[in-house]
Amino acid sequence: MAVTAISFLDCVRRCQHGPERGNAINAQRRFKVAAVIIDLDGTLLDTAPDLVAAANAMLADFALPPLPAAQIVSYVGKGAEVLVHRALTGQAEGRAEAKLFAAAYERFLLRYHEHNGRNSTPYPGVREGLLAMRSNGLRLACVTNKPQAFTVPLLQSSGLTEYFELVVSGDSLARRKPDPMQLLYVAQQFALTPALVLAVGDSVNDALAARAAGMPVVAVPYGYNEGRPVAELDVDAIVSGLDVLSGLIDT
Repeated sequence: MAVTAISFLDCVRRCQHGPERGNAINAQRRFKVAAVIIDLDGTLLDTAPDLVAAANAMLADFALPPLPAAQIVSYVGKGAEVLVHRALTGQAEGRAEAKLFAAAYERFLLRYHEHNGRNSTPYPGVREGLLAMRSNGLRLACVTNKPQAFTVPLLQSSGLTEYFELVVSGDSLARRKPDPMQLLYVAQQFALTPALVLAVGDSVNDALAARAAGMPVVAVPYGYNEGRPVAELDVDAIVSGLDVLSGLIDT
């Protein structure tokens, strides 16, 4: 099915928050939904090698020393802007000087264009899970904070484009995760109530966005949650992979 890349929208209807669920983790819980929203980096694809290469290439452009791969990976999860600030300062909460940041961010985007998709690979069980969900009649959307210029080529190079009816990137709408706007947009386009859409991700941004949208949410443990365990997230279940998740969904 063809991917739909959406344009900017000024606003999206919002809904009330779902009930408080604490940190309930139940890998055997079943979900009665009609659609699934899946995050990209750290959930569908291991994009860390390309992000590390681009970040260190950016640092080299400014005569700054490279950072260890594990450190850069711990900086992933809140978008490219935050990653650049963190890489420039070497601190998770660091903020680079405005002029340096502007130049470095432009350079990072250039370097990431060079590396995007070169060494990114789907996680185990991703293809099997996507195929099973599609075969069961579920509508699938990919929602990411990654800019559209990187998102669509990455899905194409990884061979995952065909599984998604809708792709919403970080610059598609006025706001992005952890704001619920992107998720609510998908529900609106699918003509479904948020409760019938399951969100899947690997980070606190995914969990916060889903809760704010009133959607059930599942986490995978292998992605980029800024170095924190996903067991700390407010999610309904943690599953080892999308192939496992597909067996927990009732359509």
